[in-house]
This record gives sequence, structure tokens and C-alpha cells, in this order.
Amino acid sequence: MQFNDKPDNTVIMAFNAIGVAAAYVLLGMSLWLSTEVPLSTKGFWGIAVLLLTLSLVNFVKYRFENQARIDRINRIEEARNEKLLEDYVGESYGPERKDAA
Repeated sequence: MQFNDKPDNTVIMAFNAIGVAAAYVLLGMSLWLSTEVPLSTKGFWGIAVLLLTLSLVNFVKYRFENQARIDRINRIEEARNEKLLEDYVGESYGPERKDAA
């Protein structure tokens, strides 16, 4: 976890990390202390929680990557439009007409 983001993002990320850790601890205690549930069922619950966590991490990762891709495409399009505008304005006025303006 990188802490070089904005301070409010750091606090939110730390709070979420603490919440996830607490959820795992409470789930582990629940599985360990429940005596009426067979061990095989506890194992399936543990596997389900791990796979759900893996899916959630991948989902968030791909959402961030998709947003970064969209931002990168938008920056490229803005730069291209700016270049086209500069070329058009340069051709319209030309070097001799820029001095007159």
C-alpha cells in the first residue's frame, strides 16, 4: 500500500484495511469457535472467503486500470486536438500575418 497519495485517501485506505483485517479476524474466530459445524464445512467457508477476496481485489484492480486507460486516451485526444488547432491557427495567420495581429 502506497501512502504518497492525498492525506484523505490515506486515511480512507487505512480505515478500509483495518476493517478488512477485523472482518478476517472475526470470521476466523467464528469458524474456530463454532463446534456444531463440521471441519469440512469450515474449510469450504474459508475457501469461499479467500476466493471472494481474490475476486474483489481483481475487480478493483481492473476498474482502476480501466479508468487509467480512459484517462490516458483522453489525454492523447486532447493533445492531438491541441496540435490540430495550433496547426490550423498557424496556417490561417501564417508567419507574416502573426506580426500584423
